Order: sequence, then C-alpha cells, then structure tokens
Amino acid sequence: MPRMKTRKAAAKRYSLTANGKVKYKKQGLRHILTKKTSKRKRHLRKGGILSPVEVKRIKTLLPYS
Repeated sequence: MPRMKTRKAAAKRYSLTANGKVKYKKQGLRHILTKKTSKRKRHLRKGGILSPVEVKRIKTLLPYS
C-alpha cells in the first residue's frame, strides 16, 4: 500500500505538541497593526491550541504526525 501524503499547507500551519495537542499561530498580526491595542497584539503573539473537535479534522491532513 502506498504511503499517504501529508497536506503541505496544513503541515506549515499546524504542529503537534508532545501530548498530542495541535498548536497554531494566531491570525491578525501581519498588517494594520496601528489600530490594534498593545494588549491585543501581545495576546496574538502566543500560539493557540486547537479544540478537540478541530484536532480530529487536522490529524486526517497530517497522517504521520
């Protein structure tokens, strides 16, 4: 049986933690930063953890992770 291919777009956006949770970078920190508050930008810097419902969908896109 041939190997399953990884969806490269998903591989660039998501990574797995040691416990199997899925990490991602939050959106909204690329441009138009002057109107956003410092607090909002600071919170956007931290990575996010996907909810369990979404994890199931993402793991189908990343078969070998």
